[in-house]
Amino acid sequence: MTLTSEEIAGHPALHRCVRAQAQAMNQIYETNPRLSSVFATQQRWLMAHIGLALHFRREPGDYRKELTTARFIDVIRQNSVASRNTADAFIKEMLHYGFIEYLPATQDGRIRPLQPAPASLGPVIGWLMAHLHTLDSLDGANRLALYLARPDALAMVQPRIADGLLSSNPVREPKQTFSLFTWLNNGGVVMDWLFSGVDPDHTGLDRIPTGIVSIGDFAEWLKLSRTHLARKLRAAEDLGSVGWLGQRGHSVMWVSRDFCQEYMSAQAVKLAIIDAAFAEAFGPAAGR
Repeated sequence: MTLTSEEIAGHPALHRCVRAQAQAMNQIYETNPRLSSVFATQQRWLMAHIGLALHFRREPGDYRKELTTARFIDVIRQNSVASRNTADAFIKEMLHYGFIEYLPATQDGRIRPLQPAPASLGPVIGWLMAHLHTLDSLDGANRLALYLARPDALAMVQPRIADGLLSSNPVREPKQTFSLFTWLNNGGVVMDWLFSGVDPDHTGLDRIPTGIVSIGDFAEWLKLSRTHLARKLRAAEDLGSVGWLGQRGHSVMWVSRDFCQEYMSAQAVKLAIIDAAFAEAFGPAAGR
């Protein structure tokens, strides 16, 4: 049996396991900030998953099932993830930075299939491994070991994860404060960084210390404008979701218990989707 989001959300070890997961995500970000930022807003994260799913489901020789710009844009619009112009700009940006590349020319010169550049799969693999490790830590299973033993594991699991994310209302319509950050450049990284410094023993407090003191240092690490980050943090502060234990910007930042619960709830939904995708790919008893 797979873990449900309710079972994950109620697990006594969730805060500790998710903190380790957030720390792992911070390390992935530090390795390649520009590439990691592709996945750090809600819209771009979903577009990237759609593109990867189209790639892994491609059937060489059948150009109707290749990853092309036109097909990518069609699927983005069918799932109401972004506009045609936004999807087209995303593809152009990925090509500009070498995160995706064209396959060799086909007989029909009008069709130009795309594929992820080999190096760009690194953060995706790291992301999935971090989440499989969290799931294993919650129930003592060995999903990660099974994943590592199969060279085709990413191609088997990722398209199913994409399907789960796109069909999930909690993913598509996140709660108030979580939603505020999902539309910020590197917003996912901001939240991971906030919660990677939270002591799991303090999560019952109304104001939970994060370990972050300087907005400037925080913005520099995130490669974000300090003004832009401060504006988003002020909006979150107005919601009562974050604040400072002393003078703003010169004391430890806290997150509210409600914001912490939003973050943990979102992680539980995502982990349940990944677990269901893993079980569908490898069989219900796989890794258990």
